Amino acid sequence: MVKLTNCPDRGEKKMEINAQLLDDCHYLGQLPQSAVLLHRNASLPWFIVVPDTPIEDFLDLPEHHRHAVLGECAAVSAYIKQVLGYSKVNFAGLGNVVPQMHLHVIGRHTEDACWPQPVWGNLERFETYPGEQLREWQSGLEKMAGLVPGSRPA
Repeated sequence: MVKLTNCPDRGEKKMEINAQLLDDCHYLGQLPQSAVLLHRNASLPWFIVVPDTPIEDFLDLPEHHRHAVLGECAAVSAYIKQVLGYSKVNFAGLGNVVPQMHLHVIGRHTEDACWPQPVWGNLERFETYPGEQLREWQSGLEKMAGLVPGSRPA
């Protein structure tokens, strides 16, 4: 489990990222309010922002925390658009399978593997990220969004 370290809504208790999220994703690092993951399927740039909170629904966050987390999601979206060159970004927070709050920030284009359908249940192709690309994206998010790069603990 990866411990989250900056949670204004949980007091001193340390949050951990849900095991299913860690199994499905690469851990890229930490922003001030959230961990940033990247879905292992490289067919699309599918980032998952995991806010440091025990609250399960985004709209239930206190306004100041909600605003900060939304700003981090916007920074990831800007990276997808400005650096990766995607013109469309899907943004969602469902939590039906994994109850821990996590927000999907996904680059889309008309030629992607499941356009115009949503990614859930429609992304049949599975590609993997080379390690160099993961490090490049970590570095890009570090420069653009202030990501503190990290790796998943053993």
